Amino acid sequence: MSFLGNLFSKENKESLDQGLQKTKDSFFGKLGKAIAGKSTVDEEVLDNLEEILITSDVGVDTTLKIIQRIETRVAKDKYLGTAELDNILKEEVASLLSENNTDDLADFETPVGLKPYVLLVVGVNGVGKTTTIGKLAAQFKKKGKSVVLGAADTFRAAAVEQLKLWGIRVGIPVIAKGMNVDPSAVAFEAVEKGLEMGADVIIIDTAGRLHTKINLMQELSKIKRAIQKVLPDAPHDVMLVLDGSTGQNAVVQAREFTKATDVSCLAITKLDGTAKGGVVIGISDEFKIPVKYIGVGEKVEDLQTFNKKEFVDSLFNR
Repeated sequence: MSFLGNLFSKENKESLDQGLQKTKDSFFGKLGKAIAGKSTVDEEVLDNLEEILITSDVGVDTTLKIIQRIETRVAKDKYLGTAELDNILKEEVASLLSENNTDDLADFETPVGLKPYVLLVVGVNGVGKTTTIGKLAAQFKKKGKSVVLGAADTFRAAAVEQLKLWGIRVGIPVIAKGMNVDPSAVAFEAVEKGLEMGADVIIIDTAGRLHTKINLMQELSKIKRAIQKVLPDAPHDVMLVLDGSTGQNAVVQAREFTKATDVSCLAITKLDGTAKGGVVIGISDEFKIPVKYIGVGEKVEDLQTFNKKEFVDSLFNR
């Protein structure tokens, strides 16, 4: 899908810098020790860098790709200094993200030509799924978009109530039928209501159960079929929400969900409370699924559209 160009504000950058501070402090603290007394990037420095990237939850396979790229750079310039390592890291990681379908998206713009844009949101309980939907709705409304929410996570009373509270807080309609009702009926009604109202965006919350992939697959398939009775080309995106603070556990969840359903984009939350921010790079690299949003704080504005250049700059800039 084509998106409009991205504008990254000074406030967004400050929020991103602050949100990634724990990862950054941990990374550069370890890197400082690794290159102490070294003037050139040698085999020992690269071995230490490999270990640091893995412990920052970048993941083994992705780390090996990054190290291989840096080795190629070192081979070209035999006297590559450790002072240049930060810039080389930024360049190679940004390049890797570019190859992984991770485009810089417009700031809460919907795909051109789609009205309504229907977004189905999946993810296990506790990752910040419902909060992400609420923040997303608030950000879309701030951009002048009309939004409808569908509370189809009907297996948890808390999820339905939480979404209703977001609706009141933001001033947008929430289609809810309470707990233990058929999620596909809620999804159907949400899209129907969205069409009636001429909404720009319809976001549907779904149950976060992963105890068996078969159940999840069947449930999401049923929801999609219900939506398509009203709008044949919907949903336009299936977004998986992952908790970045869980590190490699988020990678495991991504594996399970991508096997169970067609995930088209990702939102990675809670990056401000962890030193595991490198997981964004590893997940993007392994799954080749665009990271669309990241959460770097509690405020509504701290849910940001993902900008790879700014993310890499914040993460690897001393």
